[in-house]
Amino acid sequence: MTFFEDFSTFVTIGPIHIQWYAVCILTGACIAYFLGQYRFKQLGYSKDILSDYFFAVLLIGIVGARIWYVIFTFDEMYASQPLEIFAIWHGGLAIQGGIFAGLIYSYYFFKKHDIPFLLAGDAIMPGVLIAQAFGRWGNFFNHEAYGGEVSLSFLQSLHLPQFIIDNMYMNGAYHHPTFLYESMGNIMAFLLIVFVIRRFQKHQGVQFFSYFLFYGLVRFPVEGLRTDSLMFGPIRMAQLISIAFIIAGLIGIIYVHLKGKEVHYIDMS
Repeated sequence: MTFFEDFSTFVTIGPIHIQWYAVCILTGACIAYFLGQYRFKQLGYSKDILSDYFFAVLLIGIVGARIWYVIFTFDEMYASQPLEIFAIWHGGLAIQGGIFAGLIYSYYFFKKHDIPFLLAGDAIMPGVLIAQAFGRWGNFFNHEAYGGEVSLSFLQSLHLPQFIIDNMYMNGAYHHPTFLYESMGNIMAFLLIVFVIRRFQKHQGVQFFSYFLFYGLVRFPVEGLRTDSLMFGPIRMAQLISIAFIIAGLIGIIYVHLKGKEVHYIDMS
């Protein structure tokens, strides 16, 4: 019996089964929340501003991610069993749909609270990369978001823990751990934005647009390895959106450097 089969359920309380998938998503979201609180305090705002925002954007993001996934898999997976649309514990969240939904709500929320949208984006979006990194481990426990076939020797050459190698064996073959590639890529993008780009940032929005640039650069090649991409005809939707993110990120960074407002942090050392 594999690690996945043993531990896909985090805890059982009576008839309630809490899945590792949910734990991974909520853990990542909470880390992003606390990072955002810290950044807002550095910008001179009350960290409590995120309390109301967090729960709403988390729910809206999950709904958006689910809707995006269902749209592109409806005929294949849900037309004959529509009630499964609500069974998100079975997997099936497309993060890019969650990003779009979250951005729309965020624009409304911060406009209502008279906080510059790009300034709020600088505080929040780097932490979203950490949330996504944790969320990919939920895919691991659900045995989804994996790549094409590879050899055992290839996985061993990556010096992976044995439990990951064991659980990349599906349908009679080993597969690329694309969940891990993207998770590590997101963490590296977060570190680059927070410890390098932020150090030299002078204008609002640089971290915000850097998120889209680096997330697109991470997701595009990883998506090309996956076997379960959401498709629009012959096009992998995640790759198409990744290209759009890269372009938007580059244009946004150039724009804020030329015409953006300066940003000032409070020294908290």
